[in-house]
Amino acid sequence: MALEGLLRKYKTNPDVDALKEGVKLLAQELMELEVKDKTGAERYERSGERRTYRNGYREREWDTRVGTIPLRIPRLREGSYLPSLIEPRRRAERAVLSVIQEAYVHGVSTRKVEDVVRQLGLDGISKSEVSRICAALDEGVARFRERPLVEEYPYVWLDGKVVKVRHDGRVENHVAVVVIGVRRTGERDVLGFDVGPAESYDFWLAVLRELLRRGLHGVKLVISDAHEGLKQAIAEVLTGASWQRCRVHFMRNLLSLVPKRGQSMVAAWVRTIFAQPDQEAARRQLGQVARTLAKTLPRVAELLLKAEEDILAYMAFPPSHWRQLHSTNTLERVNQEIGRRCDVVGIFPNAQAALRLIGAVLEEQHDEWQAAVRRYFSLASMATLYGEAATESELPVLTPGEEVVAV
Repeated sequence: MALEGLLRKYKTNPDVDALKEGVKLLAQELMELEVKDKTGAERYERSGERRTYRNGYREREWDTRVGTIPLRIPRLREGSYLPSLIEPRRRAERAVLSVIQEAYVHGVSTRKVEDVVRQLGLDGISKSEVSRICAALDEGVARFRERPLVEEYPYVWLDGKVVKVRHDGRVENHVAVVVIGVRRTGERDVLGFDVGPAESYDFWLAVLRELLRRGLHGVKLVISDAHEGLKQAIAEVLTGASWQRCRVHFMRNLLSLVPKRGQSMVAAWVRTIFAQPDQEAARRQLGQVARTLAKTLPRVAELLLKAEEDILAYMAFPPSHWRQLHSTNTLERVNQEIGRRCDVVGIFPNAQAALRLIGAVLEEQHDEWQAAVRRYFSLASMATLYGEAATESELPVLTPGEEVVAV
Protein backbone atom coordinates (compact mmCIF):
# COMPACT_ATOMS: atom_id res chain seq x y z
CA MET A 1 0.00 0.00 0.00
CA ALA A 2 2.76 2.43 0.90
CA LEU A 3 4.62 1.71 -2.36
CA GLU A 4 1.41 2.18 -4.32
CA GLY A 5 0.95 5.55 -2.63
CA LEU A 6 4.49 6.56 -3.61
CA LEU A 7 3.81 5.49 -7.21
CA ARG A 8 0.61 7.56 -7.36
CA LYS A 9 2.45 10.53 -5.87
CA TYR A 10 5.18 10.25 -8.51
CA LYS A 11 2.65 9.98 -11.37
CA THR A 12 0.79 13.04 -10.09
CA ASN A 13 3.97 15.08 -9.62
CA PRO A 14 6.96 13.93 -11.72
CA ASP A 15 9.18 16.45 -9.90
CA VAL A 16 9.04 14.31 -6.76
CA ASP A 17 12.45 12.84 -5.88
CA ALA A 18 11.38 9.20 -6.17
CA LEU A 19 14.71 7.82 -4.93
CA LYS A 20 14.70 9.97 -1.81
CA GLU A 21 11.04 9.25 -1.08
CA GLY A 22 11.65 5.54 -1.64
CA VAL A 23 14.58 5.46 0.81
CA LYS A 24 12.43 7.27 3.36
CA LEU A 25 9.58 4.80 2.90
CA LEU A 26 11.82 1.74 3.18
CA ALA A 27 13.57 3.14 6.26
CA GLN A 28 10.22 3.77 7.97
CA GLU A 29 8.98 0.25 7.17
CA LEU A 30 12.25 -1.23 8.48
CA MET A 31 11.87 0.63 11.78
CA GLU A 32 8.28 -0.55 12.17
CA LEU A 33 9.39 -4.18 11.66
CA GLU A 34 12.24 -3.80 14.17
CA VAL A 35 9.93 -2.30 16.78
CA LYS A 36 7.40 -5.06 16.21
CA ASP A 37 10.15 -7.60 16.95
CA LYS A 38 11.31 -5.64 20.02
CA THR A 39 7.82 -5.26 21.53
CA GLY A 40 6.64 -8.74 20.59
CA ALA A 41 3.40 -7.51 19.03
CA GLU A 42 1.88 -5.37 16.30
CA ARG A 43 0.53 -1.90 17.12
CA TYR A 44 -2.62 -2.15 19.27
CA GLU A 45 -2.37 -5.96 19.23
CA ARG A 46 -3.27 -7.87 22.39
CA SER A 47 -0.65 -10.55 22.88
CA GLY A 48 0.66 -12.58 25.79
CA GLU A 49 4.13 -12.34 24.23
CA ARG A 50 4.19 -8.53 24.35
CA ARG A 51 7.33 -7.27 26.16
CA THR A 52 6.71 -3.52 26.11
CA TYR A 53 4.52 -0.84 24.51
CA ARG A 54 5.07 1.92 22.00
CA ASN A 55 5.16 5.52 23.22
CA GLY A 56 4.75 7.72 20.17
CA TYR A 57 7.56 8.95 17.91
CA ARG A 58 10.51 11.31 17.95
CA GLU A 59 11.78 13.24 14.95
CA ARG A 60 15.35 12.87 13.67
CA GLU A 61 17.15 13.74 10.45
CA TRP A 62 19.16 11.07 8.61
CA ASP A 63 21.98 12.22 6.33
CA THR A 64 22.33 9.96 3.27
CA ARG A 65 23.81 10.12 -0.22
CA VAL A 66 20.38 11.03 -1.59
CA GLY A 67 19.98 13.92 0.86
CA THR A 68 18.73 14.54 4.38
CA ILE A 69 15.70 12.39 5.18
CA PRO A 70 13.34 13.15 8.10
CA LEU A 71 12.61 10.01 10.13
CA ARG A 72 9.88 9.32 12.69
CA ILE A 73 11.62 6.96 15.11
CA PRO A 74 9.27 4.93 17.35
CA ARG A 75 9.68 5.36 21.10
CA LEU A 76 9.15 2.61 23.66
CA ARG A 77 7.58 2.80 27.08
CA GLU A 78 10.38 0.69 28.59
CA GLY A 79 13.90 0.40 27.21
CA SER A 80 15.24 2.27 24.21
CA TYR A 81 15.23 1.77 20.45
CA LEU A 82 17.74 2.97 17.88
CA PRO A 83 17.22 1.86 14.27
CA SER A 84 19.85 -0.54 12.92
CA LEU A 85 20.34 1.75 9.95
CA ILE A 86 21.67 4.51 12.25
CA GLU A 87 25.07 4.18 13.89
CA PRO A 88 24.81 4.74 17.68
CA ARG A 89 25.53 8.33 18.71
CA ARG A 90 26.00 9.39 15.08
CA ARG A 91 23.80 10.20 12.15
CA ALA A 92 24.14 7.65 9.36
CA GLU A 93 27.20 8.23 7.19
CA ARG A 94 28.47 10.89 9.63
CA ALA A 95 31.61 8.75 9.90
CA VAL A 96 32.38 9.41 6.22
CA LEU A 97 31.72 13.12 6.63
CA SER A 98 33.86 13.23 9.76
CA VAL A 99 36.83 11.70 7.92
CA ILE A 100 36.53 14.34 5.22
CA GLN A 101 36.01 17.05 7.83
CA GLU A 102 39.06 15.98 9.85
CA ALA A 103 41.20 15.96 6.74
CA TYR A 104 39.91 19.44 5.88
CA VAL A 105 40.57 20.73 9.39
CA HIS A 106 44.09 19.30 9.36
CA GLY A 107 44.84 21.06 6.09
CA VAL A 108 45.37 17.74 4.31
CA SER A 109 45.77 18.02 0.56
CA THR A 110 42.88 17.12 -1.73
CA ARG A 111 44.84 14.17 -3.12
CA LYS A 112 45.25 12.68 0.36
CA VAL A 113 41.57 13.24 1.09
CA GLU A 114 40.74 11.29 -2.06
CA ASP A 115 43.01 8.43 -0.95
CA VAL A 116 41.27 8.23 2.43
CA VAL A 117 37.83 8.26 0.85
CA ARG A 118 38.80 5.52 -1.62
CA GLN A 119 39.85 3.34 1.31
CA LEU A 120 36.26 3.65 2.53
CA GLY A 121 35.07 2.23 -0.78
CA LEU A 122 33.89 5.54 -2.25
CA ASP A 123 35.01 7.49 -5.28
CA GLY A 124 37.53 10.26 -4.81
CA ILE A 125 36.17 13.74 -4.27
CA SER A 126 37.35 17.09 -5.54
CA LYS A 127 38.39 20.13 -3.55
CA SER A 128 35.04 21.76 -4.35
CA GLU A 129 33.26 18.67 -3.00
CA VAL A 130 35.24 18.89 0.26
CA SER A 131 34.19 22.52 0.58
CA ARG A 132 30.57 21.62 -0.17
CA ILE A 133 30.49 18.92 2.52
CA CYS A 134 32.07 21.21 5.11
CA ALA A 135 29.58 23.94 4.19
CA ALA A 136 26.73 21.45 4.65
CA LEU A 137 28.08 20.55 8.10
CA ASP A 138 28.24 24.25 8.96
CA GLU A 139 24.63 24.71 7.88
CA GLY A 140 23.49 21.83 10.09
CA VAL A 141 25.40 23.12 13.10
CA ALA A 142 24.03 26.62 12.51
CA ARG A 143 20.43 25.32 12.43
CA PHE A 144 20.99 23.47 15.68
CA ARG A 145 22.78 26.41 17.31
CA GLU A 146 20.19 29.01 16.30
CA ARG A 147 16.98 27.05 16.85
CA PRO A 148 14.30 28.79 18.97
CA LEU A 149 14.12 27.88 22.66
CA VAL A 150 10.40 27.52 23.26
CA GLU A 151 10.51 25.54 26.52
CA GLU A 152 10.93 26.93 30.02
CA TYR A 153 14.32 26.13 31.57
CA PRO A 154 14.47 26.64 35.37
CA TYR A 155 18.02 25.22 35.65
CA VAL A 156 20.93 26.25 33.43
CA TRP A 157 24.57 25.11 33.54
CA LEU A 158 27.45 26.94 31.85
CA ASP A 159 31.06 25.87 31.47
CA GLY A 160 34.02 26.53 29.21
CA LYS A 161 36.83 24.40 27.81
CA VAL A 162 40.08 25.67 26.32
CA VAL A 163 40.77 24.80 22.67
CA LYS A 164 43.72 25.84 20.52
CA VAL A 165 42.93 27.96 17.46
CA ARG A 166 45.26 29.43 14.84
CA HIS A 167 44.69 33.17 14.52
CA ASP A 168 46.72 35.76 12.59
CA GLY A 169 49.56 33.30 12.09
CA ARG A 170 49.88 32.23 15.72
CA VAL A 171 48.23 29.68 17.98
CA GLU A 172 45.92 31.11 20.66
CA ASN A 173 43.91 29.61 23.49
CA HIS A 174 40.21 30.08 22.85
CA VAL A 175 37.36 28.97 25.09
CA ALA A 176 34.57 26.69 23.91
CA VAL A 177 31.46 27.59 25.92
CA VAL A 178 28.67 25.03 26.42
CA VAL A 179 25.25 25.83 27.91
CA ILE A 180 22.76 23.13 28.88
CA GLY A 181 19.41 23.37 30.63
CA VAL A 182 16.65 21.28 32.16
CA ARG A 183 13.10 21.83 30.97
CA ARG A 184 10.18 22.36 33.29
CA THR A 185 9.23 18.76 32.50
CA GLY A 186 12.66 17.43 33.56
CA GLU A 187 14.47 16.68 30.28
CA ARG A 188 17.96 17.96 29.45
CA ASP A 189 18.73 20.02 26.33
CA VAL A 190 21.84 21.57 24.83
CA LEU A 191 20.86 25.24 24.74
CA GLY A 192 23.86 26.84 23.10
CA PHE A 193 27.58 26.94 22.47
CA ASP A 194 30.21 29.34 21.15
CA VAL A 195 33.95 29.75 20.71
CA GLY A 196 35.62 32.99 21.76
CA PRO A 197 39.05 34.50 22.42
CA ALA A 198 38.69 34.61 26.20
CA GLU A 199 36.22 34.12 29.05
CA SER A 200 35.73 37.86 29.27
CA TYR A 201 32.69 39.82 30.37
CA ASP A 202 31.92 40.93 26.80
CA PHE A 203 32.10 37.37 25.48
CA TRP A 204 29.82 35.94 28.21
CA LEU A 205 27.43 38.87 27.79
CA ALA A 206 27.10 38.11 24.07
CA VAL A 207 26.50 34.39 24.77
CA LEU A 208 23.73 35.05 27.32
CA ARG A 209 22.05 37.76 25.23
CA GLU A 210 21.94 35.38 22.27
CA LEU A 211 20.18 32.78 24.45
CA LEU A 212 17.59 35.37 25.47
CA ARG A 213 17.11 36.40 21.84
CA ARG A 214 16.36 32.78 20.96
CA GLY A 215 13.73 32.58 23.70
CA LEU A 216 15.40 31.41 26.92
CA HIS A 217 13.06 32.16 29.83
CA GLY A 218 11.97 30.96 33.26
CA VAL A 219 15.53 30.55 34.62
CA LYS A 220 15.60 30.10 38.40
CA LEU A 221 19.18 28.93 39.01
CA VAL A 222 22.41 29.24 37.00
CA ILE A 223 25.32 26.95 37.88
CA SER A 224 28.85 27.86 36.76
CA ASP A 225 32.41 28.52 37.83
CA ALA A 226 33.29 31.84 39.45
CA HIS A 227 34.60 33.81 36.46
CA GLU A 228 34.12 37.48 37.32
CA GLY A 229 33.00 38.35 33.80
CA LEU A 230 30.46 35.53 33.80
CA LYS A 231 29.06 36.49 37.20
CA GLN A 232 28.57 40.06 36.03
CA ALA A 233 26.94 38.96 32.78
CA ILE A 234 24.55 36.59 34.59
CA ALA A 235 23.52 39.36 37.01
CA GLU A 236 22.80 41.75 34.13
CA VAL A 237 21.11 39.40 31.66
CA LEU A 238 19.39 36.70 33.74
CA THR A 239 17.81 39.03 36.25
CA GLY A 240 15.85 37.28 38.98
CA ALA A 241 17.86 34.06 38.71
CA SER A 242 20.02 32.77 41.58
CA TRP A 243 23.65 31.84 40.96
CA GLN A 244 25.33 28.69 42.28
CA ARG A 245 29.12 28.60 42.31
CA CYS A 246 30.40 25.20 41.25
CA ARG A 247 31.26 23.44 44.50
CA VAL A 248 33.96 21.28 42.93
CA HIS A 249 35.85 24.29 41.58
CA PHE A 250 35.35 26.14 44.85
CA MET A 251 36.89 23.31 46.85
CA ARG A 252 39.92 23.28 44.58
CA ASN A 253 40.37 27.03 45.03
CA LEU A 254 39.92 26.79 48.79
CA LEU A 255 42.32 23.86 49.27
CA SER A 256 44.99 25.64 47.21
CA LEU A 257 45.29 28.02 50.21
CA VAL A 258 45.89 25.12 52.61
CA PRO A 259 49.27 23.42 53.20
CA LYS A 260 49.27 19.94 51.66
CA ARG A 261 49.49 18.16 55.00
CA GLY A 262 46.28 19.80 56.20
CA GLN A 263 44.15 19.58 53.04
CA SER A 264 42.35 16.33 53.87
CA MET A 265 41.35 17.61 57.32
CA VAL A 266 40.09 20.96 56.01
CA ALA A 267 38.20 19.22 53.20
CA ALA A 268 36.47 16.98 55.76
CA TRP A 269 35.43 20.00 57.85
CA VAL A 270 34.03 21.85 54.83
CA ARG A 271 32.07 18.79 53.68
CA THR A 272 30.15 18.84 56.96
CA ILE A 273 28.59 22.09 55.72
CA PHE A 274 27.10 20.40 52.66
CA ALA A 275 25.92 17.39 54.69
CA GLN A 276 23.35 19.51 56.56
CA PRO A 277 19.63 18.83 55.96
CA ASP A 278 18.67 22.39 54.98
CA GLN A 279 20.12 25.76 54.06
CA GLU A 280 19.73 27.33 57.50
CA ALA A 281 21.61 24.49 59.20
CA ALA A 282 24.31 24.70 56.52
CA ARG A 283 24.77 28.42 57.22
CA ARG A 284 25.22 27.75 60.93
CA GLN A 285 27.72 24.98 60.23
CA LEU A 286 29.63 27.19 57.79
CA GLY A 287 29.96 29.87 60.45
CA GLN A 288 31.26 27.30 62.94
CA VAL A 289 33.81 25.89 60.49
CA ALA A 290 34.98 29.40 59.55
CA ARG A 291 35.51 30.34 63.21
CA THR A 292 37.53 27.17 63.73
CA LEU A 293 39.71 27.79 60.65
CA ALA A 294 40.19 31.50 61.38
CA LYS A 295 42.70 30.72 64.13
CA THR A 296 45.24 28.99 61.87
CA LEU A 297 44.03 29.62 58.29
CA PRO A 298 42.48 33.11 58.20
CA ARG A 299 42.53 33.36 54.39
CA VAL A 300 40.60 30.09 54.09
CA ALA A 301 38.04 31.25 56.66
CA GLU A 302 37.63 34.56 54.84
CA LEU A 303 37.07 32.85 51.48
CA LEU A 304 34.52 30.51 53.05
CA LEU A 305 32.51 33.35 54.59
CA LYS A 306 32.68 35.43 51.42
CA ALA A 307 31.38 32.55 49.29
CA GLU A 308 28.54 31.54 51.64
CA GLU A 309 25.66 32.79 49.48
CA ASP A 310 27.19 31.44 46.28
CA ILE A 311 27.99 27.88 47.40
CA LEU A 312 24.72 27.31 49.30
CA ALA A 313 22.30 28.75 46.71
CA TYR A 314 21.31 25.25 45.52
CA MET A 315 19.85 24.42 48.94
CA ALA A 316 16.92 26.77 48.29
CA PHE A 317 15.65 24.23 45.75
CA PRO A 318 14.12 20.73 46.15
CA PRO A 319 16.53 18.39 48.05
CA SER A 320 16.03 15.70 45.39
CA HIS A 321 17.79 18.07 42.94
CA TRP A 322 20.76 19.01 45.15
CA ARG A 323 23.19 16.40 43.86
CA GLN A 324 22.93 17.73 40.30
CA LEU A 325 22.68 21.42 41.19
CA HIS A 326 25.72 22.02 43.40
CA SER A 327 28.31 21.80 40.59
CA THR A 328 28.89 21.76 36.84
CA ASN A 329 29.52 18.00 36.91
CA THR A 330 26.40 17.65 34.75
CA LEU A 331 28.58 19.01 31.93
CA GLU A 332 31.58 16.81 32.73
CA ARG A 333 30.78 13.98 30.31
CA VAL A 334 29.95 16.45 27.55
CA ASN A 335 33.26 18.28 28.04
CA GLN A 336 35.16 14.99 28.09
CA GLU A 337 33.69 14.01 24.72
CA ILE A 338 34.49 17.46 23.28
CA GLY A 339 38.04 17.15 24.60
CA ARG A 340 38.47 13.69 23.08
CA ARG A 341 37.40 14.88 19.63
CA CYS A 342 39.39 18.14 19.85
CA ASP A 343 42.55 16.26 20.87
CA VAL A 344 42.38 14.43 17.52
CA VAL A 345 42.45 17.76 15.68
CA GLY A 346 45.05 19.39 17.97
CA ILE A 347 45.06 22.93 16.61
CA PHE A 348 42.04 24.26 14.72
CA PRO A 349 42.78 26.39 11.63
CA ASN A 350 40.13 28.91 12.75
CA ALA A 351 37.26 29.39 15.18
CA GLN A 352 34.69 28.24 12.60
CA ALA A 353 36.39 24.84 12.33
CA ALA A 354 36.22 24.48 16.11
CA LEU A 355 32.53 25.43 16.10
CA ARG A 356 31.87 22.83 13.39
CA LEU A 357 33.35 19.94 15.33
CA ILE A 358 32.05 20.99 18.77
CA GLY A 359 28.61 21.61 17.31
CA ALA A 360 28.53 18.11 15.81
CA VAL A 361 29.49 16.58 19.17
CA LEU A 362 26.81 18.56 21.01
CA GLU A 363 24.16 17.72 18.41
CA GLU A 364 24.90 14.04 18.97
CA GLN A 365 24.64 14.49 22.74
CA HIS A 366 21.37 16.40 22.41
CA ASP A 367 20.01 13.63 20.19
CA GLU A 368 20.98 11.03 22.79
CA TRP A 369 19.18 12.92 25.54
CA GLN A 370 16.03 13.18 23.40
CA ALA A 371 16.08 9.41 22.89
CA ALA A 372 16.42 8.70 26.63
CA VAL A 373 13.40 7.13 28.30
CA ARG A 374 14.07 8.59 31.75
CA ARG A 375 14.03 12.30 32.51
CA TYR A 376 16.97 13.96 34.25
CA PHE A 377 14.54 15.08 36.97
CA SER A 378 11.18 13.37 37.50
CA LEU A 379 7.89 15.14 36.78
CA ALA A 380 6.97 14.88 40.46
CA SER A 381 10.17 16.57 41.64
CA MET A 382 9.85 19.32 39.03
CA ALA A 383 6.27 19.91 40.17
CA THR A 384 7.67 20.38 43.70
CA LEU A 385 9.96 23.10 42.35
CA TYR A 386 6.88 25.03 41.22
CA GLY A 387 4.86 24.23 44.33
CA GLU A 388 2.28 22.17 42.46
CA ALA A 389 1.31 18.57 41.82
CA ALA A 390 2.13 16.85 38.54
CA THR A 391 -0.91 16.94 36.26
CA GLU A 392 -1.79 15.42 32.92
CA SER A 393 -1.17 18.80 31.27
CA GLU A 394 2.52 18.47 32.15
CA LEU A 395 2.88 15.12 30.41
CA PRO A 396 4.30 14.98 26.85
CA VAL A 397 1.68 15.78 24.20
CA LEU A 398 1.37 13.05 21.59
CA THR A 399 0.71 13.92 17.99
CA PRO A 400 -2.27 12.43 16.13
CA GLY A 401 -1.76 8.75 15.37
CA GLU A 402 0.53 8.08 18.34
CA GLU A 403 -0.38 5.56 20.97
CA VAL A 404 -1.47 6.97 24.32
CA VAL A 405 0.21 5.08 27.14
CA ALA A 406 0.83 5.78 30.79
CA VAL A 407 4.09 7.55 31.62
